Amino acid sequence: MGIGSCSIICLTDSVLLLNRLIFGEKCLIRAYYAAASALLSEDYMFDESDTATASALLSEDYRLAESDTDIVNVPRNWSRIQKGRRKLFPSVSKVLKSLNWMVAREIRFSTAVRMYGFSHSIHAFTVIVDIFALAGMRMEVHALLRDIIGYYKEGNYDAFHLLQTLLDSSQHVVRSVLVFDMLIKVFAANSMLENALDVFVRAKSVGLTPDIFSCNFLLNCLLKANKVEFVRSLFEDLKYSGPPPNCYTYAIMMNFYCKGHFGQDVDIGQATAILEEMERTGENPTVVTYSIYIYGLCKVGCVEFALEFMRSLRCRNQPLNSYSYNAIMHGFCQKGEVHEALELLEEMKSYGIPPDVYSYSILIDMFCKKGDIEKGLDLIEEMGHFNLRPSVVSYSSLFYGLCKSGLVDISLAMFHNLGDTGYGYDHIVYQILINGFCMQGDMHSANKLLEEMISKNLVPDAFNFHNLICGFCKSGLLDRALEVFNIMVSHGVLPCTISCNVIIDGFCKEGHLKKALKLMDKMQDLGIFLNTYTYNAVINMLCKEGNSDRSWEVFPQMLKRNVLPGVVNYSTLMDGFAKQSDFKKALMLYTRMVKFGLLPNTVTYTILVNIFCHRQKMNEAYHLFREMTEKGLTPDMISYTSLIAGFIRTNGMKMAWELFNEMLSNGHMPSVITYTCLIYGCCKLKLMDMANLLVDEMKRSEVTLDVVTYAVLIIGYHRVGNMERVKELFDEMKTSGITQDEFALCWGSFRKLGS
Repeated sequence: MGIGSCSIICLTDSVLLLNRLIFGEKCLIRAYYAAASALLSEDYMFDESDTATASALLSEDYRLAESDTDIVNVPRNWSRIQKGRRKLFPSVSKVLKSLNWMVAREIRFSTAVRMYGFSHSIHAFTVIVDIFALAGMRMEVHALLRDIIGYYKEGNYDAFHLLQTLLDSSQHVVRSVLVFDMLIKVFAANSMLENALDVFVRAKSVGLTPDIFSCNFLLNCLLKANKVEFVRSLFEDLKYSGPPPNCYTYAIMMNFYCKGHFGQDVDIGQATAILEEMERTGENPTVVTYSIYIYGLCKVGCVEFALEFMRSLRCRNQPLNSYSYNAIMHGFCQKGEVHEALELLEEMKSYGIPPDVYSYSILIDMFCKKGDIEKGLDLIEEMGHFNLRPSVVSYSSLFYGLCKSGLVDISLAMFHNLGDTGYGYDHIVYQILINGFCMQGDMHSANKLLEEMISKNLVPDAFNFHNLICGFCKSGLLDRALEVFNIMVSHGVLPCTISCNVIIDGFCKEGHLKKALKLMDKMQDLGIFLNTYTYNAVINMLCKEGNSDRSWEVFPQMLKRNVLPGVVNYSTLMDGFAKQSDFKKALMLYTRMVKFGLLPNTVTYTILVNIFCHRQKMNEAYHLFREMTEKGLTPDMISYTSLIAGFIRTNGMKMAWELFNEMLSNGHMPSVITYTCLIYGCCKLKLMDMANLLVDEMKRSEVTLDVVTYAVLIIGYHRVGNMERVKELFDEMKTSGITQDEFALCWGSFRKLGS
């Protein structure tokens, strides 16, 4: 028989030949040989067991059991088969005779399409798939299907039409089930989940049941892709029409309900129902299932119940591992009950369950956050007794605790020592140390660490840069902060609006308006969003310089850049006009703000109260004050002080006392200005005993008297002729460090006011 005849047989009656071969002893030997050769020739391991799934469920990151690598990307050619070219069917014949995987892999599907056209190639590859499927050679079928589907995915072709070609012979159940199973896995591994689901539905429609391992893999892929509704519906379909879920299926669903993936809330009720259903169906929960359930209980705050549940499992000799204990330990630490977590570590060891690195890291982190560095060091030392090497996470917690306690130098020394022992550090460790030095104001050391990060090809993230920018601005080194900003941009890290606002605010406070405006233009060019606080720094600076009218010109610029002026901008400008005694413009701004639908806040109302108090319109001021409280806004110490000062100026001492008592009852601590206003009112009425009681109250509350307070008291006692007390106050004032020049300046101001 010639090669051409063999090709015709392959096309017309391949099933008959395959049935003869498949039950022959020689064929069985060839099948095992071919399977071995496939394992050696492929660059991946194909594992249909769910062992990998079980271990993956204990990690936040799932790893797919399959890979869609090794896909050839070549130009596509859907033209007709060219005459004179070598045909594929001799290769089909070789595969049929030998079941040799190396023969099947002589040509890739994409190469075959380019050389012989799509129609000829797909039919030839379908026959080869059938051959290996009937021989039960699962890995070979998987590899061939992966090659074909990879071609479709690379070319972005519709794979739904492919199924009809691959599944055109449903009478051979063994072959069909295997092809269905492999198609489900290959589609799922390539994130073609709709196609995988379509294969599952088609299998059911022709009376075939895919194996549970393929279904588990699909379920896990759907979970990773956040296909929540498909996850639920597939699980229900498995329960009611098969294949019946096994312990790994339930573990996947337990993970789905307990970990709250992709913003989904933890549904501990459904998780509990999973356990009950497993008992009904006779599926024994594994250690993985129990561990995930305990984790879910802790995540919803049922830590004590989780502990009781775990102890009941131990009493029933059910499997437990360190993951279960770690979840409960973490739950206790989240509640701040670190000593309960420590006791659980000892219980864990007493029952022969060895703690892992994560067990210790949980405790080290919590003790260090509470400032107990010594206990953190003890736990790291204890890890050595169990031959556990502390992780970078463990040391990060220790560095955080040391930096928080002001021991940044010790933290840095330990950091470098560990680096010499082979530890590789990430952004988080550098972030902790940089932030520690910034908090201490040691910007040189912080900047040195930044340079070290960059030299190690660790590009700092936005948070690292933000800490440095804030640190330099706080130290008054605005140009250095701007340098950090430029380094940030050069490394492709886009600064956030808050970081930019810190620099702009610093420039404005130092009076460098041009630099602030230049940076704002750069923000706009980089696509960084300018907000109301960006512009408020400029408005505030101009108002402090007495240029409130010029500040008003900033509003049109804001609108031009699609930034709508907010309450903070209106309030700042209102305050600027009020301090310039231009009350008319301040009130006009308030009217305009309300007209645009902006609701005034506590600051806005305080400014308005101040304006009416200065104009001695106390009825209007008091009405606004009450309106503020009626709208749910809480008056602060400044609001009360403004109103108290206004009533004292207009001889409303009774109302001033009522407001002072209300202020105390609402938990506001009076300032030196508040006390001075009341003392001034008492002195005006020559109630020196009451003024003296207020002074005693100030000292008890540790509120330091300032030069104005002393001036008010001296004037008051001078009026009543108590010169001895005047002398005592002068001596006390000198002892407190107030100079005679300061007093003279203050005295002159009171004389001008006619006090």
